Amino acid sequence: MSEPFVFDPRCQLCKAPFGAVPCRQSVLFRVRPLAREGFTHCALVLYFEFSGTREERELHCDGPEGDRLRFSLTFDAPGQPELTWYHFRFWRDNGTGCDLDGTGYRSDGHPADWQLTVYDDFSPTPQWFGRGITYQIFPDRFCRLTIPDPTGLVGDRTVHENWEDAPEWRPDKNGEVRNRDFFGGSLRGIISRLEELEQLSVTTLYLCPVFESASNHRYNTADYMKIDPMLGTEEDFRDLCTQAEKHGIRVILDGVFNHTGSNSVYFNADGFYPGPGAAQSQDSPYYSWYTFHPWPEDYDAWWGIRTLPAVNESCPSYGAYIIDGKDSVIRHWLRAGASGWRLDVADELPDEFIACLRAAIDTVKPGSILLAEVWEDGSNKIAYSKRRKYLLGREAHGLMNYPFRTAALAYLQGGDADAFRQTMETIRENYPPPAFYSAMNFLGTHDTTRILTALGATTVPESKEDRAVFRLSPEQRDRALALLRVAAVLLYAFPGSPMIYYGDEAGMEGWEDPFNRRTYPWEREDSALRAFYVRLGQIRRARISLQRGDIHYLHAAGHGLAFSRRWGDETTTAVFNAGDKPLTLEISWHAPTAFAPLTGQVLFPAEDTLKLELSPLTAIFLI
Repeated sequence: MSEPFVFDPRCQLCKAPFGAVPCRQSVLFRVRPLAREGFTHCALVLYFEFSGTREERELHCDGPEGDRLRFSLTFDAPGQPELTWYHFRFWRDNGTGCDLDGTGYRSDGHPADWQLTVYDDFSPTPQWFGRGITYQIFPDRFCRLTIPDPTGLVGDRTVHENWEDAPEWRPDKNGEVRNRDFFGGSLRGIISRLEELEQLSVTTLYLCPVFESASNHRYNTADYMKIDPMLGTEEDFRDLCTQAEKHGIRVILDGVFNHTGSNSVYFNADGFYPGPGAAQSQDSPYYSWYTFHPWPEDYDAWWGIRTLPAVNESCPSYGAYIIDGKDSVIRHWLRAGASGWRLDVADELPDEFIACLRAAIDTVKPGSILLAEVWEDGSNKIAYSKRRKYLLGREAHGLMNYPFRTAALAYLQGGDADAFRQTMETIRENYPPPAFYSAMNFLGTHDTTRILTALGATTVPESKEDRAVFRLSPEQRDRALALLRVAAVLLYAFPGSPMIYYGDEAGMEGWEDPFNRRTYPWEREDSALRAFYVRLGQIRRARISLQRGDIHYLHAAGHGLAFSRRWGDETTTAVFNAGDKPLTLEISWHAPTAFAPLTGQVLFPAEDTLKLELSPLTAIFLI
C-alpha cells in the first residue's frame, strides 16, 4: 500500500462501495495518516442535511501499515434518503489534532466536507432509457406534410409558406417577440420520418411541447388536454406512439407545469376561450392556481414574463388536474401512448410536486421514465435557498446532463482532458448509479447554441442581426465538423443516453433561440455527417458494454483522453485526440488484436501494450 494519500473517496481501498449508496447500505471507510504524525485516534464526523443531525463515530485503529497507521469503520447509511457530509478528525493522546477533508489537513474548524448521497432504491429505474439513443424534436420545425391554416386558432399566428425561411426574431410593433410565426411541422410529419430515425438507432423520441399553445415553441401551454391543431389530433399522437413502437422507439413528452400561457383555457387573458379564466373572474375554477397582487392586473409570472403566469403547484385543484385525478394530464397522455415525461424548469417545481408526479407515473405505467431539466450537479443543488432532492429515489429517474455538455465543450475547445475526467467523476460519485447511467447526455438542445456553431465560431457576433445571418466560413466549418466527430464519439461512448438534437446530425448551424430552431434541411443534409451518426448508432446498439458498462479512465491529460466501458466479458475502449497536433498514446491491451470499427483498422499490441498514433482531431473505438 504505497499510495501517498490519507483518504481518497474514489479509491476502493479507502471507501467501498464507490459513490452514492442506497439506504441502509454498509459503507467501509479506511484512512491512513503517516505514523510520524503521532495520531492515536480518528473519528468520522457526519452531518445529515435533511434531518439536521450530526454524529461523530470513532474509527478502529487497525495498526501500522508501512509508514502509515490505518483506521477503519463500517458505517450503515441512514434508513431514509439523505445528503450526508463527512470529514475525519484526528487527535493525539495529549489532545492535539486536526481535521481532514477534501482540501487536506485543516485546523481552522471549517472543513470542506466530502459528500455521500444516500438514496431510496424502492422503485427501480427503467433501463431502456439509458441503454438507448434519444432524439429531440422541436415539433414545428422537423417535418411538415401540408401547409396548415392558422385561422381560428389561439394566438395571432402566421405560417411560413417557404420551409427554408429563417424564423422571425425581430420584435413586433409593440416591441415584443411573440414567437407567433409557424412552419407547420406535424405529428404526421414525424411519423413519415420514423424510418430515418430507426436508421440512426433511435430508441427514444423526446418531443418539445405538443399541447395547444399560442406560440411556436409551445412552452406557454394553452390546453394540456389538447394536441395543438397545427400538429394534429390526439388520434395522431396515439398513432405516432403506436408506429414508433414498431420501429423500436418510445415517445416521451415535455411537461411544462410551472407556468401556463396567459392566453390559455386557464388564464384566458385575451378572452379567446369561452369559459372564464383566472384573469376574467375570481369565480373561475382556475383562479386559485395563480397568485394575484392585486387581481387582475398584477400576478406572479415566470421570470417576470407576463405571457407566462406562474402557477401555485401546491394548489389541490391544480395537483388533481395535472397529477392525481382519474384522467389527469400525466395519466391521460401515458395511457395515450407516452412512455415518460421530461420536466421543464424542474428548479421551479416543489420537491413534493415532483415526488407525487413520479408516484403517479409508477402507478399508471410502470417502466416509464421521469427526467428533469437541471443545469448543474443535481445531487446537491440549492434552488431558491432550498437544497433539492431530485435524485434521492422518489423524484426524477435521471436528469438532463448539462455538466457533461459543459465539460465536453471545454475539453474540445482546448481544455485539459483531466478537467473533463474530474468533472464527470464528481458526477459519477455524487449521483446514484441508476441516475448516472440514465442521464440524458447531449451536445446541444433547443436552449443552446447549435454544437457545430459552438465548435466552429471563433467569436460571437455582437448584434442579434449579425447572429441571425451568421454562417461558418468553409475553413471554420471543416474544423467544426472534425471536432463534432470527436464530440459525437465521446457522446456515444459515455454512460447514459446520447441525445441528438434534431438536425445536429445533418450539420445544422445557429446561435441562440430562434436561430438554433430552424427547420430540418430535408434533402440538404450533410450526408457524410449523417452517415457517421448512423455508424455510431450501429456500434452502440451492437455493444452491450456501451449501453450498460461501467467506465474506467485509461488516460486523461492535455488533449488526450481514453476510457473503457466494460460489461461482463465485453469491453469497448474509446480514445480521443482533441488537439491540432498528432498524439501518441500507449494503453494496456491484453488481447492479441484491437479492431477499430469506425475505420476498419486492425491493430496489434506488443507486450500487452497498444501504441496508438492519433491524427489531430481524431476519435476511435477499439474492440
